[in-house]
Amino acid sequence: MRKLQNNFKRVALAASICVMAASTGVAHAVDKVSAVHAFPGFLVYTKTFLAMVEDINKRGEGVVEITVKGGPEAIAMFEQPNAVRDGVVDMVHTPGSFYGASVPEIDAMVASKMTPMEVRENGGAELMDAAHQKRFNVRHLGWIDGGIKFHIYNSKPFKFDDNGVLDLTGVKLRDNPIYHAFFEAMNATTASMPATEVYAGLEKGVVDAAAWTSIGLMDLKWDKFMKYRIDPEFYNTDIGVIFNKDSWDSLTPESQKIIQDTVVDWEAKSWADRQKDKEADAAELTKRGMEFVSMSPEASAAYLKMADDASWGRMKERLEKMGGDNDYDALRKLYFGE
Repeated sequence: MRKLQNNFKRVALAASICVMAASTGVAHAVDKVSAVHAFPGFLVYTKTFLAMVEDINKRGEGVVEITVKGGPEAIAMFEQPNAVRDGVVDMVHTPGSFYGASVPEIDAMVASKMTPMEVRENGGAELMDAAHQKRFNVRHLGWIDGGIKFHIYNSKPFKFDDNGVLDLTGVKLRDNPIYHAFFEAMNATTASMPATEVYAGLEKGVVDAAAWTSIGLMDLKWDKFMKYRIDPEFYNTDIGVIFNKDSWDSLTPESQKIIQDTVVDWEAKSWADRQKDKEADAAELTKRGMEFVSMSPEASAAYLKMADDASWGRMKERLEKMGGDNDYDALRKLYFGE
């Protein structure tokens, strides 16, 4: 009898151990994340984002999975920031200037003299993330495809004032939130429209000119109309990855680390890749007959100062209207070096 009881105890103990092992070994449900991107899929910036998402999913297999719902055809590009703020979607790849009225600090990226890697190192990225959490209920995870600046492209020859500075008086120019304040300072006649509508606008004569980055113009086929590019380049792309704060907080720490670490890696990778694209696109545009027009060193300095003053001035004005303490001086130091 005692032997039978001992055997029973052993079986019961073994069964108990198996139950405990099974309960502790049950895999945590995979964190599901939804995402959209601002630009069409054929643009290099979107290709970067999609490759980064693929990298996250590979690193996070069995832990976190991002599903991309689409681009502006899924949610209009200017509506995407509010969609991620409100939790309609978890994650968005978008220019910060699209929601700059809500997070004025984004203008520090626009007028920055630093690289994404430098502001990651000096604390600027952390301060930018804090501003996003405070003002927009999102996390700012990273600055992607940095190091690319803007030019104004024109279908007609450029005009200059008496000091040799670009004169945009009377020019019908496609506008965008990132450089609106700068164009206002140069008295341009502006028309705001998504990038996907500019080709038709050029074709119909609604606009004669547009600003765009030093890469990607040919992907949009704007070079069919644009025959002149003005130097120097100005501002920075401010394309970032923002994530609904509540959705972020609901992720496991492991998922958060995989996503954040991958985004940081792609800040450096995308910066390096875009420098190569910049050289290649300039060579091809020249080959296609585009004329690169340069201002004198003095006129260029005045032009760039006007651009910087417009961006920093807009940021300061917006922050002052919001009231309370702000990080204007700290951001200017971390992003601009002053």
